[in-house]
Amino acid sequence: MISIKNVWKSFGDNEVLKGLDLHIPRGETLVVMGRSGCGKSVLLKLITGLMKPDKGEIWFDNIEISKLKLKDFNQIRRRIGMLFQSSALFDSMTVEENVGFMLGQHTKLSKREIQELVAEKLNLVDLDDTQHLKPAELSGGMRKRVGLARAIAFNPEVILYDEPTTGLDPITCAEINKLIRNLHQKLKVTSVVVTHDMDSAFFVATHIAMIHDGRIVFNGTPNEVGKTGHPILHQFISGSSNSALGVHNR
Repeated sequence: MISIKNVWKSFGDNEVLKGLDLHIPRGETLVVMGRSGCGKSVLLKLITGLMKPDKGEIWFDNIEISKLKLKDFNQIRRRIGMLFQSSALFDSMTVEENVGFMLGQHTKLSKREIQELVAEKLNLVDLDDTQHLKPAELSGGMRKRVGLARAIAFNPEVILYDEPTTGLDPITCAEINKLIRNLHQKLKVTSVVVTHDMDSAFFVATHIAMIHDGRIVFNGTPNEVGKTGHPILHQFISGSSNSALGVHNR
């Protein structure tokens, strides 16, 4: 579904990605791990076209998107849903207005049709009857769910998650993880999840990739994580959750 080939990205003298290669099969849930500043969020921005690589190619469903002009990329962007780390909701808008915002901007659907679609997406994220609420009236977990409902408004083929459980309590984290898995199964989407949360990674992933020094140093299933002898990978995991290897394999 997505192929990233020999991609380089720098910010001034800081080389973040150094010839990164990554292939994401259709229908998989890939978790991308790595230390802060290693380029995980940069990778998501490259996939969504918010940034361009300095060198290399990015392919989406057999289309090279890294060289597309903005007007051509907009058609690709509608096939990609994005849950931002902060949820990125409009504070002045209701839940219904937030979820339906892009539908109102980029479709010719009637107000009633948009309302029906919004209700359907809110039901998928277990937020029925919240349409009239403002973001300030929601818990952190509910705001994440609203952001996710907006991300799936266009029935995307790919959903990108940028630190979906950051700042949430353990119970809410578990609820968001279950939701990610449920949406993957119900919508048959390809998912890319950037996270530092090892419990989350092993719960949702069908594949796990790790970025270190600007490159992918491991890419395999959760079960293969326990069998690899890669020292950087094991140091990263053991520093966060010693129990992850044996408990959350799918």
